[in-house]
Amino acid sequence: MAGFEDYERNVREIELEIERKGIALGIDWNDESQVRALAREALAYHSAPGTLAHGAPDDFAFKARIDLFGLASLMLQTMEESATLGMESHGGAVWKSFGRALWEEAGAKE
Repeated sequence: MAGFEDYERNVREIELEIERKGIALGIDWNDESQVRALAREALAYHSAPGTLAHGAPDDFAFKARIDLFGLASLMLQTMEESATLGMESHGGAVWKSFGRALWEEAGAKE
């Protein structure tokens, strides 16, 4: 039930995991072109799962990337759900950087 979600807590938890994956993958959240490329890759992966070009399924970086793409999906879902209730869900710097890139890339595909 969307009305009973603790969006603020969800945002904090999702962002913390995104930060962890970003550290593991060496992502500079202040590098707009790197974050946009990551967002493009995440959206493409969700359009056609299993199409990640680089890495082997037993590779740590590959797993971290797949986890990050799942978190991107949770992030978008959280923002969309809360928006339908008239609430804005936003976190810190990493959330804003990645969220902006995801929205811009999603809009560019339309």
